[in-house]
Amino acid sequence: MQVTARLILRQFTPADADNLLALDGDPRVMRFLDPATKSRAQIQSQVLPRFLAYYHRYRGFEFWAAHTRNGGFFGWFGLRPVTPTAAAMVDWPDAPPGDIAVACLGYRLRVSAWGRGYATEGAQALIRRAFSELGVSQIVATTMAVNSASRRVLEKAGLRYVRTVYLDWPDPLPGNEHGDVEYRLDRNDWAA
Repeated sequence: MQVTARLILRQFTPADADNLLALDGDPRVMRFLDPATKSRAQIQSQVLPRFLAYYHRYRGFEFWAAHTRNGGFFGWFGLRPVTPTAAAMVDWPDAPPGDIAVACLGYRLRVSAWGRGYATEGAQALIRRAFSELGVSQIVATTMAVNSASRRVLEKAGLRYVRTVYLDWPDPLPGNEHGDVEYRLDRNDWAA
């Protein structure tokens, strides 16, 4: 569990299916992501098992259910261990368990949580954990170039723009023609 001034980040459980269904079922939340609304069956058979598998495969690298201190679920944050390649970050494979140097930061929040600083606060908490407890040397993140709100969160959390990549998606989202942006933060820069 991670606790910040205003947030509690805890491990997911199978009981979170309805929370994830409501989150992924909101087209405003999914605007820059996979627009296909997931069913309860998909949440239970695909999404939750993937999140829960990280607890067993990677110690400390997890997906956390995010709550305000008064208890309301508002989304999730994640640290995914990745193996960097020359490809775009979205195509980087999971790192093998063991000596993990790079972690990909991710988050997804309900609309009611937008604009309150929760995304930055949660991202900063995971970055601090990755660098100070997990021995990560670099945090990476990616979003669509047109997702200005997510870009601001990454910048406020200390990540810096590295490059724009142009990917051919089977069903491109509006704004895809502007590319996807990649951000990074090295431990030494964070410590400074």
